Amino acid sequence: MSSAAHATDVHVPLTPGRRRPARRGAREHDALRSLSLQIAVLAPPWIAVPPSGYGGIEAAVAEIAGALVRRGHRVTLLAPPGSQSQAHVVPLLAEAHPDEMGQTLFEVDHVARAIEVIDEAGRRGRPFDLIHDHSGFGLVAVADRVAVPVLHTLHGPFTPETSAFYRHHAQKFWVTALSRAQLESGPADLRCVNIVPNPIDVGAWPLRRRKDGYLLWIGRMTPGKGPHRAIAAAARAGRPLVLAGPVQPGQEEFFKRHVEPYIDGDSVRYVEEVGGAAKRELFAGAAALLMPIRWPEPFGMVMIEALACGTPVIAFPEGAAPEIVEHGASGFLVGDEDEMAAAVGMLDELDAGRCREAVQARYDVDLVGRAYENAYRRVIGARDRERGRTQVA
Repeated sequence: MSSAAHATDVHVPLTPGRRRPARRGAREHDALRSLSLQIAVLAPPWIAVPPSGYGGIEAAVAEIAGALVRRGHRVTLLAPPGSQSQAHVVPLLAEAHPDEMGQTLFEVDHVARAIEVIDEAGRRGRPFDLIHDHSGFGLVAVADRVAVPVLHTLHGPFTPETSAFYRHHAQKFWVTALSRAQLESGPADLRCVNIVPNPIDVGAWPLRRRKDGYLLWIGRMTPGKGPHRAIAAAARAGRPLVLAGPVQPGQEEFFKRHVEPYIDGDSVRYVEEVGGAAKRELFAGAAALLMPIRWPEPFGMVMIEALACGTPVIAFPEGAAPEIVEHGASGFLVGDEDEMAAAVGMLDELDAGRCREAVQARYDVDLVGRAYENAYRRVIGARDRERGRTQVA
């Protein structure tokens, strides 16, 4: 098992003048821990934080912002209207845009308004220490024009086009990756601070040791996510399958041709998009989560959500799946639908408690919050050193 997806604890230098007094006799790193930073967390413009249903990035942003507040930092969440958080929420656009996802107009407007908030804070004498960006491409392209350092979490897979983009702008910002697989597929000159996975509040997910008989697939209705392959594997295993997730614009034809004909309400049931308590119960009752992906998924939030409920994962070894699923312990890594069906017959060998423990030890929100806190300190220190060299020159 690779350790790439662990949230690691890194000791880093701090910016001079930002330290609060430490208790008498405390070790130096304890004093560093007490430092309160002012952080702007920039969410995408599409879906409110936290999401009511689909929205893996938004779910991660919600957990990260909350963890930072609990660690004593002053956090401003720049997000779509309707967002709620322990952090101070500043809505940027007049409305969220879930049906216009990816449209440049809304992303650029969202980012420009975020920069206005950052600049105004500086003019008022309350500057942010760092922007933690989850919004896409807009901010990182102009990060060298922003008054504070930018840490950008990589949420998507690399393509030739995105690799060229990141390679050109790499020296303007710092990044964290979600997995080793994601990082290794990108440009070598990225200024990567650390590999920090998406977080989960494990205690908010119910552990069920006695499972119902159904298998579960959850995600967007795309060929890469593989709902049609999950249907085939479940049929070969002789188990009922529950499908959950939205049919987004552009996915209608695939759904109509490759998924909908098999939905009969019995062997294959489609519950559309689910969220909240219903989603948690769906994960908790499943005998296993099927992940027949054929694309380099950078992380795969549904896998750790399932494992937190004690539900093992049967996945194709694509993207980050081999870093999350421990073969023979928290699930199985298989090559095709036939092997996936065969693995269903071995689910009794796995322990629900061990699945949950693996998530608790590696992805719990407090661990990830600490890892990001350390990443911020590294970025702030690196930015100060860069400025010092510029001033000397």
